[in-house]
Amino acid sequence: MPKQRQDGQGDFTLLPERERHIAGYVDALPEGAAMDIKSLARSQPLYGQMAVGSALRALGVAGHLRHVRCLSGEGDQVRWVTRAFWSRTAHDNEWWTAFLAAEEHHPAPQGAAETTGPDAPGEAPEPEPAPKPAPVPVQPPALVVPQQRTAAQAPTPVHTAGDPSPAFAALARLGRTDSRLALSGADCAALEQAAAEWFARGVDADYLTHALTAGLPASVDSPFGFVRRRLHDKLPPRLPATPPARPGTPVRRLMVECTECSAPGRPEAFRDGLCRPCRETGPA
Repeated sequence: MPKQRQDGQGDFTLLPERERHIAGYVDALPEGAAMDIKSLARSQPLYGQMAVGSALRALGVAGHLRHVRCLSGEGDQVRWVTRAFWSRTAHDNEWWTAFLAAEEHHPAPQGAAETTGPDAPGEAPEPEPAPKPAPVPVQPPALVVPQQRTAAQAPTPVHTAGDPSPAFAALARLGRTDSRLALSGADCAALEQAAAEWFARGVDADYLTHALTAGLPASVDSPFGFVRRRLHDKLPPRLPATPPARPGTPVRRLMVECTECSAPGRPEAFRDGLCRPCRETGPA
């Protein structure tokens, strides 16, 4: 693939000031650097978490960024890893869809710290597989944020004596994360089963909380109704059963994550890095 310009500033000149700053900062990050909202907000002084989140969303729409979630590992030693694919050159939805579809068929790197990413060409319209290690310099590859989720250890909500289920507890903490979604004990009990289905599909409390609180409107008249609707609309898909792996054969499955709410899905289900509900709702 053709090499990109070493100086990426020219690729961001048409972006608004905030997005141009965040794009330049991300473009200069070393390979393997954390690229989640909290890490970016903590490591640069100009913008807080909400501004960084909005900027990443805009960069996804502009064609510079995609998030994916994949299984990485061997045999029973498999865990979820979230990867951010960054392209200095902006690309359209078709390019990203084809690139990520091809990326899924590549052999998974050993261990959780995957570092391959798209060497996005300046003019080539056809996507190619992620580059293998080579002596030529490329742009910063996938920037990895490991997640503490293990496919074989997806939590199951179970009541124990005096303790709420993980689903109930996550719902009860929503109001502390954002007061617009404060729920009563009765509300949590009524929504517990719907939230438990998320846990049964392999997500954790942090994932559920982010999906329910991302992109909130200025005011929420009915927290119960709002959360109930999001639990239904943003329910993640069930992952296909992992086939028996031959000894030493890496296992990986890849799904794109919505830049706004982190809901996973197939690449072709996303436009501009966003799932359909987030595209229809738009930024808060």
